[in-house]
Amino acid sequence: MIENAILPQDLANLIGSESRDFVVKANRAQPLSQSIALIVFGFIWTSLTAIFAFFFFAPFIKDKLLGTTTEEFSTNDSDSFDLIPAVFIVFFILIGITLLILGIRSLFTKGGYFVGTPKRLIIFQKNSMRSIDWEQFSGDITVNGDDQKGNISMQLRTGKMASSKNQRERFVPDVIYISEIPNVSEIQKLCWKRINENDPSPAN
Repeated sequence: MIENAILPQDLANLIGSESRDFVVKANRAQPLSQSIALIVFGFIWTSLTAIFAFFFFAPFIKDKLLGTTTEEFSTNDSDSFDLIPAVFIVFFILIGITLLILGIRSLFTKGGYFVGTPKRLIIFQKNSMRSIDWEQFSGDITVNGDDQKGNISMQLRTGKMASSKNQRERFVPDVIYISEIPNVSEIQKLCWKRINENDPSPAN
């Protein structure tokens, strides 16, 4: 934690006279494992789509190079039919490239400041600020690493519905990452305490 930290002026103004449970500066915007997983997934996605694209477009390229025209690719209604899968292939390749770019970018994105107060968690990153009341957190917290460099993942009550093939829709919560910070155990305990204190659900 940062004791008696000199904070950016905008952040200090937002905190005002609120008491601070902790102030910490994260080295990364998200855990390294998340960035690597995104890069690997993007690479696999792009590679598989590129292989499919090669076999799809190879006949077109071969015919152009040889100067021949086959019935399959002649100028008729089949052109519009062939255009549809081509558009989908290009679209999926762009998705893979986007995932790769996002993964690589996340490797170099700094985490910014995290300030815990009795009522909320304040996030300051790249001159943008976000304030989240503790009651918005579900209480599902994951901690890994050690007290020299650890990660905290905290789920929010908000999220979106997602589905996959042959599976029912499931709720995927939004997650706040506080990555590569010292004293991770102490900060986790403070977060857990404030989440419980501000829990909006009725007690059993």
